[in-house]
Amino acid sequence: MAARSSVPGVGSLVYFNSASLDGYIAGPDGRWGWATPDAEVHSFVNDLLAPARTHLYGRKVYEVMKVWDDLPLDDLPPAEREFALQWRDIDKIVYSSTLTAVPTRRTELRPAFDPAAVREMVDAAPGPVAIGGGRLASAAARAGVLDEVHIVIAPAIVGGGTRYLDEGLRLDLELSAERRFANGFVYCGYRVR
Repeated sequence: MAARSSVPGVGSLVYFNSASLDGYIAGPDGRWGWATPDAEVHSFVNDLLAPARTHLYGRKVYEVMKVWDDLPLDDLPPAEREFALQWRDIDKIVYSSTLTAVPTRRTELRPAFDPAAVREMVDAAPGPVAIGGGRLASAAARAGVLDEVHIVIAPAIVGGGTRYLDEGLRLDLELSAERRFANGFVYCGYRVR
């Protein structure tokens, strides 16, 4: 199954994550505080992900993200509040063979990632479908169903940890968008050729 170059936002499987300059989404200690976005970056990411009404997650990413389901909104800065509201209003599919339940709203649990079913779902979607987490996005890329790759590069080198995409994975990409932020972060968006 070959990935297709898509019209941005129309039936495309889109991977987004922040990463260090050396390609890690979490450092050797599992932490990612160096990638915490400021309000400008957070607002940009909100706008980038807003068209995606369905998000696909593996267990680890879901366990990090589920905090957005019940954070007290009044305690959040505006960009984070906006993201929490967006997250609560999207459909989420979690792929895990170890979880037995997913307690967050609008969330479905599936035991395994099925590339053919994902391609069918994405092709039928009125907009993009987001995929979160380097391992799950790598599985989609290896299966040929990943259409776009988006990254916000943090101004940090962390020397190891969890990769943005799996070591040894090869993709040919076409730059579709870029932006530099005042805090030194840089965004790049690519279509998979």
